[in-house]
Amino acid sequence: MRFFIALEIAADCLKSLTAVQKDLHQIIPDIKLTDNNKLHLTIAFIGEADNSKIPQFTNIIQDAVSGISPFDIIPAYIDAFPELHHPHTFWVGIKGDIDKLFVIRERIKDGITKLGFDTDERRYIPHIAVGKVNPPYVLSGHQESLLQKMSINEDFETINITSIKLFESIPEEGFHTHNTLAEVPLK
Repeated sequence: MRFFIALEIAADCLKSLTAVQKDLHQIIPDIKLTDNNKLHLTIAFIGEADNSKIPQFTNIIQDAVSGISPFDIIPAYIDAFPELHHPHTFWVGIKGDIDKLFVIRERIKDGITKLGFDTDERRYIPHIAVGKVNPPYVLSGHQESLLQKMSINEDFETINITSIKLFESIPEEGFHTHNTLAEVPLK
């Protein structure tokens, strides 16, 4: 199985993210949108592991959230990987109480490393992936202008983070769907 640890976006916080996806589709008709029921914010991708590791991964999450109370994040801007001019994945960046998110991520990375798994050492940018295009894709100047106008949207709902989840990642036609395997509440 392929595992990852993430924050799931609650259904009551999807309205503005769904609106962003609708706007993106109007600007970029070729975009493949992420299923709204699968929107999440990845904290750490673990990769392939045996099912017997599920309790250990759950313990890592429990240790990582020790002493951390629920907190709020707010979607804030639109961007893309590897860059907005030549995108592959469009995402919504977040603001809010992200210091707690960074603490949780570092603790999880430490735990995963102790189990012998590699961790991603790239700069962590908390984000919610909302759609993908097939590379090579180059945005026109008009499309970039429209995306910049979207980037200043102030209508995003606050997302209250009350738990961290362990997911199974299942590849599916260019995207990955996921199943929840464990949920650890913040206290």
